Amino acid sequence: MKRQTIAINTPYVRQDAYGALAVPIYNNVAFEFGNAREMADAFTNRVKAPDYSRVENPTVTNLEQRVKALTGADHVTAFNSGMAAIGNVLLALCSQGRNIIASNHLFGNTLSLITATLPRFGVEPRLCNLTRPEEVEAAIDEHTACVFFEIVTNPQLEVADIEALAAIAHDKGVPVIADSTVIPFTETSLNELGVDVEVLSSTKYLSGGGTSLGGLVIDYSTFPYINQGIKQELLFNLGAYMTPQAAYMQTLGLETLDVRYQRQASSALWLAQQIADMKVVERVNHIGLSDNPYHELARKQFGATAGAMFTVDLASRQECFDFLDRLRLIHRATNLFDSRTLAIHPASTIFGLFPETELEQMDVRQTTVRLSVGLEDREDLLADIAQALSPIKK
Repeated sequence: MKRQTIAINTPYVRQDAYGALAVPIYNNVAFEFGNAREMADAFTNRVKAPDYSRVENPTVTNLEQRVKALTGADHVTAFNSGMAAIGNVLLALCSQGRNIIASNHLFGNTLSLITATLPRFGVEPRLCNLTRPEEVEAAIDEHTACVFFEIVTNPQLEVADIEALAAIAHDKGVPVIADSTVIPFTETSLNELGVDVEVLSSTKYLSGGGTSLGGLVIDYSTFPYINQGIKQELLFNLGAYMTPQAAYMQTLGLETLDVRYQRQASSALWLAQQIADMKVVERVNHIGLSDNPYHELARKQFGATAGAMFTVDLASRQECFDFLDRLRLIHRATNLFDSRTLAIHPASTIFGLFPETELEQMDVRQTTVRLSVGLEDREDLLADIAQALSPIKK
């Protein structure tokens, strides 16, 4: 079956008692068993049955099963945010004395987790230019826990050669963890490129309308101890499992993900092309543009679409602020891939607590505005952008 059919028709693990077509919200904590033996089997994972909603819930399991069917993964675990998903994977891999190979071209909180939080527990960050595989090879040693990267960085829109990184890491027995938030898993086959575990913020494309927080860990079992660490330790000890309410909303979002994404990605590319011709704009950065330095690599790895995010550079930080203030239709808000189009100045918001010297090292510019394209008519979006840019003189 094709992905849209799978997203809608993946069967329940257990048939609903009333035959509900849409999975119900099992808004409860505990589940009753017929006898002590059934209870013991469930709690020790000898049978697949929910025991306590902090670690398993039928509504959440249904979402996990649908993502498994769409990706071909062996295991999918849903968390209550994208950061929780990333944190649990890294904690499953790391211990005192280990190191993580990553880049400083990461989402701000992910970078802070790797460079500020985990080092307090004895985990060393080793930051490399991941577009230079030779740097990664030189950084890996017997204490390396993983190579971690975003398949498209936010907001730099950098794309690393996944197959090259995976070949180096696997040659040294090191797992590859990739954040695939910017390109949905329905568009990519990252496991075929060598990714062992995907993490993503399901708050973004899956939620769709900005209705719910969530994160997913998609594990292809090439390193089985990762899933074991999550399922047998971290879910129990950290309590970051997704809520049934969020899982219900994101299951609904999953059913329309492909349709929404195709519209959003198409509109984003069209808008980037139109804005690139405006003289008042210093730069438009979108991997779908044919002159983008990552364009060919992105097409090879992700296919014909290039995501629904791009950035625009203006002459100064003040021009960025003035542009944002003049927007009438596009919303000044964080988040990505909402059904509404969103605009933000990353350097003063998402990365606002980083010193200027670190922003320069991360290539987060004071002149950059990030746009996440929604489902509005693209002509209306272009008109709003044009009027907000019109007072700028070149």
